[in-house]
Amino acid sequence: MHATPSSTPSTTLTFTTEQPLDDGVLERRFTLNDVPGILWTPPSATPSAPAPLILLGQPGGLGMDRMYPRLVGRARHAASAGIATVALEGPGNGDRPPLPGADQARADLRTTLAAGEPVPDDLVDRLVLPLVDQAAPEWQAALDALLALPGIAGPVGYSGGLIALGVRLALVEPRIVAAGLFAGSYVPRATFKEARRVTIPVHVLLQWDDEGNDRQAALDLFDALGSTEKTLQANLGGHTGVPAFAGDDAGRFFVRHLR
Repeated sequence: MHATPSSTPSTTLTFTTEQPLDDGVLERRFTLNDVPGILWTPPSATPSAPAPLILLGQPGGLGMDRMYPRLVGRARHAASAGIATVALEGPGNGDRPPLPGADQARADLRTTLAAGEPVPDDLVDRLVLPLVDQAAPEWQAALDALLALPGIAGPVGYSGGLIALGVRLALVEPRIVAAGLFAGSYVPRATFKEARRVTIPVHVLLQWDDEGNDRQAALDLFDALGSTEKTLQANLGGHTGVPAFAGDDAGRFFVRHLR
């Protein structure tokens, strides 16, 4: 199946596989030009009763297949509330070509951390900004194609993944009306400036004892967000110790703003 939206005539969405999951959720893999993705739609979604949509962000460097168990869990949770979800393979992830300079930036990061030194701003910029600059327009192109499908109509939310990408999309994409951000990734200086211009509702999840997280940077970014409705939920535990109720709280945030 192909969908070529009129707003971006060069963008082609091609579904490659389709399978119903045991709870009735329909999982379809696709390519958007050369970018792989997965779309999950709830059984309640029909052309006459289309579903809102959440963009499922993911960490850089892992790839969609490695993240699949967590992604499909989040997708099923959203589908139980009648919300569709989609994941895209990030730039440089999976089988996608590496971003120029990414390998060197990661090597420099490992060297810096091994030496016990603080990560300098220019290294954070080299690590994060090229990914954000490429991924944001890819997500916007995906929205053009997905919102043209029967059964998907928005409104749209963004959830998780690289926090700098979530802030960028919350700022530049008017179809996104709510963002759930996961603290725990490096934050470029430019992201703080962008955050001050974000006005949509935001729910930020912070693991207080995340060994790889600059807690103060996460708190500073939350403070910088210009939204009049913003929530910070901080829980004890490391990066993978997010309690189940935190996911439930994030789910209610999206139901409130998308349903």
